[in-house]
Amino acid sequence: MLNTQITKTAQESGGATQSSSEASRETMRATQGSPEAPRKTVIAIQENSETPRTHCNMLGAIVGDVVGSVYEWNNIKTTEFPLFQRESSYTDDSVMTIAVAHALLGREDVPSRDTLPNRNMLQRAFTSSMQSFGRHYPGAGYGSRFYDWVFNLAPEPYNSWGNGSAMRVSPVAWVANSVEECEQLAMESALVTHNHPEGVKGAQATAACIFLARMGYDNVEIRRYVEENHGYDLDFSIDSIRKGYNYDISCQGSVPPSIVAFLESNSFEDALRRIISIGGDSDTLGAITASIAQARYGIPAGIAAETRTRLPQDLLEVVDCFCGIYL
Repeated sequence: MLNTQITKTAQESGGATQSSSEASRETMRATQGSPEAPRKTVIAIQENSETPRTHCNMLGAIVGDVVGSVYEWNNIKTTEFPLFQRESSYTDDSVMTIAVAHALLGREDVPSRDTLPNRNMLQRAFTSSMQSFGRHYPGAGYGSRFYDWVFNLAPEPYNSWGNGSAMRVSPVAWVANSVEECEQLAMESALVTHNHPEGVKGAQATAACIFLARMGYDNVEIRRYVEENHGYDLDFSIDSIRKGYNYDISCQGSVPPSIVAFLESNSFEDALRRIISIGGDSDTLGAITASIAQARYGIPAGIAAETRTRLPQDLLEVVDCFCGIYL
């Protein structure tokens, strides 16, 4: 049984821990990259138990973003749809996920969060990285308040409860060695912009799901943990909300269905299809669900490879560097 206060660490579970590798940390290029176009249309990449997997540990959110990108303004209320189309592309969800990962690079040990100076250092790192990437990729599709924050010379959090805190949080779950550390890192990553309690909660609940799935906890335990520690009501099905679900950019309207789509799934692709099928903010919903599903299933190699073709080289360099360190 899973206690609501989990202390199981990555080392105890045989999970991944931070490497001491001296792998190079590439400095981000000063000019904006752009994905190549046009792309081939991929109707479906079928997944089964024999499908080769990739476990690059932050790619899930990017896959969900790319797959969901074409459906955000063209919602599709079915699980039968092409995973990739010519227009499928990364958006702000991918750019900010990579920015969070970048902020966690360059240190062989993530400092303790139990003192104010260290918390301030983390928040400065997240702020600097998100502003840098946002300025390099200004057309990625940010909300107006976040866009203003990116270019503000003295940025302050703006009490957001939006789902942006959850869409970008996944890298912290691969750095942390306990669920407590995971949620602390998630909070610090959220607070620089999304300092509303719902914004923080959305990031923490998402990161906790990724960490617990990564550690091998089953879905009953994950559901119980989220409901008891974060107060989300997960007692519904994707089928029951699909018809009436509307566009909702709040954490409280985005994170619970994203978690439920994972909990109902039997594979990475199944989880992604379930969440895209409800409509709404499809790229962000996809990013949240796929980031959790990856920790359980890995990503089918074909889906991962196709997603990588949609990213510019400088973003791929950060992805590969992070995955090489946090295995």
